[in-house]
Amino acid sequence: MSVISLRYGMNPHQQHAQLYTNGSLPIQILNGEASYINFLDALNAFQLVRELRRSIGQPSAASFKHVSPAGAAVYSPLSDSLVKSYFVEDMKLSPLAIAYARARGGDRMSSFGDCAAFSDRVDVTVAHLLKKEVSDLIIAPGYDEDALELLKKKKNGKYLILEMDADYIPEKIERRSVFGITMEQERNDAEISGAVLQNIVTTEQVIPDNAKRDLLIALITLKYTQSNSVCFASGGQTIGIGAGQQSRIHCTRLAAGKADNWWLRQHPIVSRMDFRAGISRTEMNNAIDGWTNEDFTSAEEMQWRHYFNAVPERLTKSEKQKWLAGLKEVSYASDAFLPFRDNIDRSAQSGVKYVVQTGSSLRDKQVIEAANEYGMVMACSGIRLFHH
Repeated sequence: MSVISLRYGMNPHQQHAQLYTNGSLPIQILNGEASYINFLDALNAFQLVRELRRSIGQPSAASFKHVSPAGAAVYSPLSDSLVKSYFVEDMKLSPLAIAYARARGGDRMSSFGDCAAFSDRVDVTVAHLLKKEVSDLIIAPGYDEDALELLKKKKNGKYLILEMDADYIPEKIERRSVFGITMEQERNDAEISGAVLQNIVTTEQVIPDNAKRDLLIALITLKYTQSNSVCFASGGQTIGIGAGQQSRIHCTRLAAGKADNWWLRQHPIVSRMDFRAGISRTEMNNAIDGWTNEDFTSAEEMQWRHYFNAVPERLTKSEKQKWLAGLKEVSYASDAFLPFRDNIDRSAQSGVKYVVQTGSSLRDKQVIEAANEYGMVMACSGIRLFHH
């Protein structure tokens, strides 16, 4: 039996913690110490990026937090606005590093202290990018020597580095113990491919290739996201994930708000923000989030205003709405059926054009009618992707 002892379980007071298998473990610790949650994040995140790689055919990355992705992406060239928004000006980035810049950039606030997951061997440009970010651990199928050397210096030498066997195939049956009772089920090995987009139920029927890619990215991301969940995607990456909500409309509102924020971060005012010397990336993120968020209290606003040499002007409500109207051709996926049209109404406000959901709701007719009203293209996959 192969065993890895862990620092602690779900919480520090849960001292006895380990992972083991009857055969040889497909994962090893190259640096640092791991906790129970570290491995939950890492093992879910690696499955996600491996499946993205196999489905899309591009280097893939994910930024994982608390057993759900904050963001996921495949390689796609960055626009000038995204280069600035993702803080990667003057950086030489490989396709794999760009995938991670996209994954982390989809929700920079939630990616703070993440598990960074990669589908391919990590190169030194990935390591240089991670060196600038607050991250707790990394998992990948391998590391170039110079990349590994650099990563081992992160967090004063305590950065957790995991290496996973890319060809590992787990048993078909998986087990979990809850309250002293063991449950088992077949693993969720549903294949997410273009076939799940063939049952188009709206008047509009055409899904372009880039939207098909984004819908598949969104669905694969949801496969490893705590349910209920929905995902907005654009340009080869997620731009808003709503996870673990009891109501699907709350998932959609949460994800749509994140997508709006992602778009607002590309506003010309943000690119011109004049930050004080010595301000960290995290503080910049907090300040930008404050600038985009109308719900900040005056006390909270005073907290982030001091990060600037000159406080940037705030957008009026009409200016903000005008900018958000430029967010278009967004893809939207749900891990189960849409029970009411309110999800379509809210997603339309954030530029959604393409939708994939499970289908077979009692109110399918009303949901499809709503999609037709907005000129959306909707596919019903017939596959539910709950994950708990």
